[in-house]
Amino acid sequence: MGMVEAEIILKNSREVHNLTIGLCKDYDVHETTVKAVVDTGAMTLIINEEIRQKLNLQITREKKALIANGEWTRCMETEPVEIHWKNRNMSCNAFVIPATKKILLGAIPLEGMDLIVNPVTQELAGAHGDEVEIMCVGVYEAE
Repeated sequence: MGMVEAEIILKNSREVHNLTIGLCKDYDVHETTVKAVVDTGAMTLIINEEIRQKLNLQITREKKALIANGEWTRCMETEPVEIHWKNRNMSCNAFVIPATKKILLGAIPLEGMDLIVNPVTQELAGAHGDEVEIMCVGVYEAE
């Protein structure tokens, strides 16, 4: 399988929340459109320092991370980022690897937006169709 890329919009979740409760205006929400590499081997959203600054994201903690070449590196974890792809969105923390050139869209956001990589078209697709509005997140049985 080749490299799959997707255009996504990233927004600062804290600022989006502040907008919904009337503490700021639309123009106060930092956002950017990026081309991300879809990486099912990555855990979550991986960004670089430039994107972190563009989104005005705060660092919540530092962690050690195992990167694709098998090396351990220090990275920073950010406050939540809203990820938008077509009609889907979700929020998750991002990891900042300062020297990386590519933005990676990993397994957690893919699952959160019910997305898969279509092996035939080499594109992102809805796991349960493109127009899913309600996803089954579990089974509940009344007692």
